[in-house]
Amino acid sequence: MENSETTYEFIDEFKAAPELKDRLREISIIKQYRPGDVIVEENSSIVTIPIVSKGSVKVMQSDEDGREMVLYYLKPGEGCIMSFLGGIHDETSKIRVVSEDNTELMLIPVDKMTGLMQEYPAWLNYIFRLYHKRFEELLEVINAVSFKKMDERLLDYLRKKAGLTGSKVIYITHEQIGSELGTARVVVSRLLKQMEKEGLVELSRNKVILK
Repeated sequence: MENSETTYEFIDEFKAAPELKDRLREISIIKQYRPGDVIVEENSSIVTIPIVSKGSVKVMQSDEDGREMVLYYLKPGEGCIMSFLGGIHDETSKIRVVSEDNTELMLIPVDKMTGLMQEYPAWLNYIFRLYHKRFEELLEVINAVSFKKMDERLLDYLRKKAGLTGSKVIYITHEQIGSELGTARVVVSRLLKQMEKEGLVELSRNKVILK
């Protein structure tokens, strides 16, 4: 797919660096994904670094029993720093990246990363900003798992999902929620019913509405 000009206007660091935009236009690939498409699989080789230009993706990690947990979400203008770190160190992916909705990604070859950092200060600033944001979000995950009750985590999760789409109507199953929070479906169902009684949500088939 041909790279459009607007693709490179969604990141602040790129706006004042036309030479960087030109370089990215030369080396990157623009690709479309549908909801549920796997972009990066765990234990796979990392050949490109995804940056979201439209839509959103979720970054997940699983344990030895196959249970998954969402680490963070990526919105337009954000890239996967864990893929970046794994790629430049020639390591396999420790995370799974999945498209949340109709998503457009700018895919940058791993072998171009070092050159971009050396040649373009704007690119290095972008990487540092991504690292800082993802580090803060991972601390939030650790804090939530260590200190928050599951009902608090569930409400935070629903609010983040609503923030991604800009809608308080969230189309998702209880089983999907449980998988992304690393807990059982029956726990999610029980907590959602309690939250509905408290007037925090409204439940429907495969749908949760934040009040």
